[in-house]
Amino acid sequence: MSALPTDLIGLEPAIGRSPVRRAAGRLLADRWAMLGLAIVLLFFVIALGVWAGLWGGNWMASAGQRWEGPSTRHWLGTTILGQDILERVLFSTRTAFEIGLIVALASSMLGALFGALSGYFAGTLIDSAVLWLTGVLDAIPFYLFVAALAFALKGNPWAMHIAMVATFWTTTARLVRGEVIKLKELEFVEAARAIGLHPLTIIHRHILPNTFHILLVQATIVFVAAIKSEVILSFLGLGVQDGVSWGLMIAESTTEVTAGHYMNFVAASSFLFVLVMGFNLFADGLQDALDPKRSGR
Repeated sequence: MSALPTDLIGLEPAIGRSPVRRAAGRLLADRWAMLGLAIVLLFFVIALGVWAGLWGGNWMASAGQRWEGPSTRHWLGTTILGQDILERVLFSTRTAFEIGLIVALASSMLGALFGALSGYFAGTLIDSAVLWLTGVLDAIPFYLFVAALAFALKGNPWAMHIAMVATFWTTTARLVRGEVIKLKELEFVEAARAIGLHPLTIIHRHILPNTFHILLVQATIVFVAAIKSEVILSFLGLGVQDGVSWGLMIAESTTEVTAGHYMNFVAASSFLFVLVMGFNLFADGLQDALDPKRSGR
């Protein structure tokens, strides 16, 4: 076997590796991304425990006295109603993951669908309609639109989810559209058109799978945005209606802080900060690992 050229010495391990393996290697080598992933997994385990009924189930019970301090019985103290703050903050983790996952998945699917159609049929009536719709939605101030839609659907348990999905899918659609415009000019897509495949088949089988890296990164960003939006909407009374969340806990703490009791506010805001920070670290690392410009390094 002939030796590798001098300029390729030191790159032998990378030759023959698939793009997925190269991206995984870059991600695993990113310590900050791994720290973010560890934080996210820790919170996910907490959410799984709530779903399984291991903890957080007694968030409504008045198990103590009014405004008890931290103790062995109530690790983070109690609220004005005697409810255990730790139980409430753990249950709120499940609420955050439910909202984040639903909104991220729904907005990613909508964005992928409309973005792919717009990009593949760029310059046509379909493209103009999608661009007009995204332009109209993006022109409305985000929180004003979400609050108005959530208020209009108040009483519906899915009002907040619908409001956030209706706004978050536009950015994903724009990113996918730009990628599809590039992909549709490549040889493998032209070959698919040459053998007579239907445009929808080409989009489904050959184009959308190649936008997965965009959808994955964007889904993590939307996940965080959905959690932060829920906190704001719940604080305003337009969010979670039949449960508890960090936003509701912060709203409750407004009267407690003035009375000198801070644990409700500290617990909710700390859990929110750590989870958002973890997701941001992981999303940044994931975006760097999946950057196609780095594939040749």
